Amino acid sequence: MTLIGYTPMRIRTASELGALIRDRRSKMGLDQNSLAQKAGTSRKWIVEIEKGKPGAAIGLVLRTLQALAISLEVNETVKTSAYDGTMFPPSVDINRHLETFKNKR
Repeated sequence: MTLIGYTPMRIRTASELGALIRDRRSKMGLDQNSLAQKAGTSRKWIVEIEKGKPGAAIGLVLRTLQALAISLEVNETVKTSAYDGTMFPPSVDINRHLETFKNKR
């Protein structure tokens, strides 16, 4: 299944992440049990993350996002005095960082 029309979005809270997961799951035609099986977690955990569980384990979050074909892009906000304090978000390649972590195991 190909999902078209997703654009980069800024996730600031656990509730926003939960809403993204719920929306993507629904658009993929998955129920909570099916997503739980794909992500290797429980339906109860999917229910909690979709409600915005603030203390969710990052490993389970990443597996769930992978099961939904959602990739992460991390941007760091940096203040620079040369541009009058304007905020510039440089790109960070999270895949490169994850590969580095995997290779250390």
